[in-house]
Amino acid sequence: MGGFNRTAGDVIGLRGLTTHGNVLTGTRHMVSAGHHAAAHAGFLILEAGGNAVDAGVATGLALGVTCCDLVNVAGVAPTMIRLAATGEVITIDGLGVWPAKASSGYFREKHGGRIPDGLMRAVVPGAPSGWITALERYGTMSFGEVAAAAIRLAGEGFPADPRFCDTIVTNQDKYRRWPGNTAVFLPNGRPPTPGEIFRQTDLARSIQYMVDEEKAAAGKGRAAGLAAAHRAFYEGDIAATICRYHADNGGWLTREDMAGFRARIEAPVRIRQGRLEVYTCGVWSQGPLLGMLMRMLEKDDLAALGHNSAAYVHLLTEAVKLACADREAYFGDPRFVDVPLETLLSSGLQAKRRALIDPERAFPGLREPVAIDGRARAAVPNVPLERTPALSPDTTYCCVIDSAGNVFSATPSDASYDAELIPGTGMIASGRGSQSWADEGHPSEVMPGKRPRLTPNPAIAILEDGRALMPFGTPGGDVQTQAMLQVLLNVSVFGMDLRTAVEAPRFASYAFPSSFEPHEAYPNRLAVEGRMDEATLQGLEALGHDVLRWPDWTRLAGTVNTIVKDTKAGVLTAAADPRRATYAVGW
Repeated sequence: MGGFNRTAGDVIGLRGLTTHGNVLTGTRHMVSAGHHAAAHAGFLILEAGGNAVDAGVATGLALGVTCCDLVNVAGVAPTMIRLAATGEVITIDGLGVWPAKASSGYFREKHGGRIPDGLMRAVVPGAPSGWITALERYGTMSFGEVAAAAIRLAGEGFPADPRFCDTIVTNQDKYRRWPGNTAVFLPNGRPPTPGEIFRQTDLARSIQYMVDEEKAAAGKGRAAGLAAAHRAFYEGDIAATICRYHADNGGWLTREDMAGFRARIEAPVRIRQGRLEVYTCGVWSQGPLLGMLMRMLEKDDLAALGHNSAAYVHLLTEAVKLACADREAYFGDPRFVDVPLETLLSSGLQAKRRALIDPERAFPGLREPVAIDGRARAAVPNVPLERTPALSPDTTYCCVIDSAGNVFSATPSDASYDAELIPGTGMIASGRGSQSWADEGHPSEVMPGKRPRLTPNPAIAILEDGRALMPFGTPGGDVQTQAMLQVLLNVSVFGMDLRTAVEAPRFASYAFPSSFEPHEAYPNRLAVEGRMDEATLQGLEALGHDVLRWPDWTRLAGTVNTIVKDTKAGVLTAAADPRRATYAVGW
């Protein structure tokens, strides 16, 4: 993948500064997040003496309020943490499981093999357990302290921004299907308008209830208080309300499903390539896809191809098609599926996959997955729904680096218009079942107690043999890993400063089955931001790509937030993607 373009004494994140925008730098601590109020919530925790985990949880909870069209407090929150004292990296899945009553056969028999919107795609909410687990094991503050901003933003409200309003306007017919969603997202019977104060009083009361239960147990110590907050959600009044609604409306979630749940702490997937080290979540997410792509491209001199040249975009796109075919064939909850991850990340296998790429021609259809140990699923049929691939329905991102060098990286998610909001709670019990399959034998087939295969996948990179730390991530569904790879290469191969790396024009392939229901594919579809050089666009069309020209700037291309800490210089640099109203703060 090439080396770093360095000059003696330069600071990673500021190298070759070419951007016209402001660059955020500092020496103490920083937060970068999908909304300015959430970023400030995390920054206030850092200023109050909290560490990166405390601040990250505060940021994540606030995102569940300020970006509640795309993220839910009762949704998912896959999280990665790097501990400064030891260099250890851990993941917390923050991802729920299918209820005990769940059945893929039910969807095949009753819904033609589809997983419909609404209660039937609900899994146990994973985010609350994930946040509290992070605080218990690696934080220093109480749940009440880190939840204070979220409660205030929910109860007092915040000015609705244009992107938030656009989501609700676009999906208002979907919101009207359920009374809980209608009451919250269509106040006074209509979508909010930009600048209008948007309040979620039921959500504020739900979070406050968790805080009150924590306070009641505080005399027994911080750990007992956090455990009480966890019980408040999974065994107390919130769980009772969620499960009663499911029982009354044909859902599957029960009190037993909720009470038996706990977020999992797991080792990350690590890939080392030259002086670059990247950590991702496991195969219950699409995280390892990033490592597969790095391996596939490790022998290529990407810098020689030229940044965003037709040859460069073609190579990365064809690599994505192959890697996503293998993701489709093998990725799933490893407690239920034997995933040959070591083989998928091996140089030998990826060299064979790389050899299938024709530098002169785009592959016209869906790629077949590689056969490992004589087993592989065939590519699923193409089911195009419309000419333009749909926007990923959810997700945001946040990262934190504190003054000690602890790193937090999380991608909370769950949309508000494809699953039912539980009246009285202000919460949508995670609709992440949309990323499972009803197909018998699929590695992410619906099964009781099984996690869906998640698109949200935070990452942490260690640059130049530990010279710099870089948490990074983005919303965008299947575009996530593609956008993350491009930003990582912009920094590590092309030596861009951090903001230029984030702002550079992007591209994304849709030539593989979508991770979201109904899992449609668009063979050979390549979407490219309009700012891309015209010669590149024409070159891609000449190579046979079905090029879809996006606007110059579009959130369809992902919105990558990141921070880099140059450990030698002691300088922090942060970037917040202008494709959405993201924000970074620190000093």
